[in-house]
Amino acid sequence: MKLSKQSIATFLALLFHGCGLIGILFTPYRDWFIRHTALNLGLMGLLLIWTQPVKNARFFLFILTAFLVGMGTEMIGVNTAKLFGHYQYGTLLGPKLNGVPYLIGANWFVVILCAASVMESMHDWFRHKMEAAGSLLPPRLALISLVVDGALLALLFDWIMEPVAMKLGFWQWENQDIPLFNYTCWFLISLFLLLVLKMLRLNKPNHFAVHLFFIQCLFFLTLRTFLVL
Repeated sequence: MKLSKQSIATFLALLFHGCGLIGILFTPYRDWFIRHTALNLGLMGLLLIWTQPVKNARFFLFILTAFLVGMGTEMIGVNTAKLFGHYQYGTLLGPKLNGVPYLIGANWFVVILCAASVMESMHDWFRHKMEAAGSLLPPRLALISLVVDGALLALLFDWIMEPVAMKLGFWQWENQDIPLFNYTCWFLISLFLLLVLKMLRLNKPNHFAVHLFFIQCLFFLTLRTFLVL
């Protein structure tokens, strides 16, 4: 039986996140697993590109846009505190540009594509249900719902992740306090990138991205339960 790209990528995501979870929580090699987080993040980004159903110029333009917007806004945040709040990155996420690890720019691409794929899949299911009932969702309302709901989903992921990232030393907030302003900026930037994604007409969901979103949410929720609460 030939395995699909989606199956292989999902298996690797489960393997890496599962090993990381066990290594951080239940072994004496916690620091080693934390230090290699950058490898895990980079691999997930490559798997998303590998499993993308249509890899055309618009898709790579979105990767570049998400990376540049992510790096640009984070550099403003780190160096001026005019976005997100007062915070600084540690050394665990690898090389930096003006205080921001390159992996953070890549992570914006990962989070937004995953959130968009989840919402596209949900909207496809909802649209089929409405069509079966003889009703249609107005296109403009569908677009607004997809972009806003996707931004809220990305925001939820950040809310789950933030305390864990602080605990593991990925970045630190002033006075160890995560400001509401951070979540406001996350929502607005996610909203913008999701709108760009829709304008580029990348409408076909990446099913591995759906799996990855829930794998990462479960990973950070488990760490949040054992390490933070």
